[in-house]
Amino acid sequence: MQTLPISHPVQAASEHFDATQFLGLAPFLRMSIAGDECTDIAQELVTRAQQNPDDAVLWMNLSTVMLCLQRTELGLTIQNQALAMQQVYTLNAAQRPAKLRLLMLMVPGTLSANVPLDCLLENSDIELIYYYITPEAPFEAPIPEHDLLMVGISATTENLFLLQQLESITRQWPVPVINAPQHIPNSERHTASTLLQDQPGLTIAQAHPVTFSALSAVAEGNISLSSALPGSDFPVILRPAGSHGGHGLEKVISPEELAGYLTRVQVEDYFLSQFIDYSNADGQFRKYRISLIDGVPYACHMAISSHWMVHYVNAFMYEDQKKREEEAAFLNNFHEFVARHQQALKAIYDTTQLDYLGIDCSESPDGSLLVFEIDPAMVVHAMDLEVMFPHKQIHMNKVKTACRELLLSRAFAHSGASADAPEGKEQS
Repeated sequence: MQTLPISHPVQAASEHFDATQFLGLAPFLRMSIAGDECTDIAQELVTRAQQNPDDAVLWMNLSTVMLCLQRTELGLTIQNQALAMQQVYTLNAAQRPAKLRLLMLMVPGTLSANVPLDCLLENSDIELIYYYITPEAPFEAPIPEHDLLMVGISATTENLFLLQQLESITRQWPVPVINAPQHIPNSERHTASTLLQDQPGLTIAQAHPVTFSALSAVAEGNISLSSALPGSDFPVILRPAGSHGGHGLEKVISPEELAGYLTRVQVEDYFLSQFIDYSNADGQFRKYRISLIDGVPYACHMAISSHWMVHYVNAFMYEDQKKREEEAAFLNNFHEFVARHQQALKAIYDTTQLDYLGIDCSESPDGSLLVFEIDPAMVVHAMDLEVMFPHKQIHMNKVKTACRELLLSRAFAHSGASADAPEGKEQS
């Protein structure tokens, strides 16, 4: 493989971690959050991989770095090269010996394709075994010994056939299964927006599938938006089908803007939703990320932005102390949020039946829980600097504890052994 075009100085990977071991996402995400460039570690991994071209672990680590650097095409190419050599990658427990071996079924793809559970299990006593599968070759490699299985695959359209294949296989699995494959499609964008319609105390905009040709007819003035999709009117939210992380997501307020959008974002299929103005009296938009673990909600973060499309990293949460203080108040009083939305949160759990799930949401003007997206593959972490976010660690520790407890309790209830698990669940 020829030298990759990275021209940054090399630093020893050992200063951060042992790059010869499979690392998962967590250490690279931690570097990114701390403001460290991953380009130096990428260059070192390039050098090592070229010196050891048969080392699949080095190539897989390099793939993750490239995806973190948003070198998506290159990252996926390297990932495919690694997976052609090896399908199984083990992330050793930080605390040895490991108390639990969790086998995670994964698929090739970008960072949003699978549940990034390692970001919650840093420094834990749980060993993660990543087993990459495809519809063409679901279980080519031998299955390693494990105590618990988790289907770590997100509910994209591309994954639905594979999840259907896994249903019959996992029903006969010899150990308990977290996030059973028959339930994961309930979190797919269109399906979730349909299943959660008219649930008490819950608002979610219906995601309508719509084609490029239909939208083009609206943009050209040949038909109205309500003719293309009865009940729809501007402003609307558009995104390419299958996209994540806000890629191609825009608010469109007129046929003229729609024409411009279709020029920039050209795919065959889109999702269209009615725009719901959820701004507060101060004109700011507030978005909450919640983990639903074994049916219990836990607060992960709150972001405040003047823009309707809120992402934590571009909402100036790191720069604005007042926003961080408001986030701290939300986290500290999360029990009040849960009390207000208990019925809606229970409806999400009952509808999806997923053991581990992320929820991005807000509160609508009528006081209901406004759900934007549900997805088990949302990134949840406890990596923000404590000096800047002193309020976060206590709350993220609850999320980490609940995650570990879910895994241990399921595995050891099956085996009949004592898990020595943490104390009971909390909601605040």
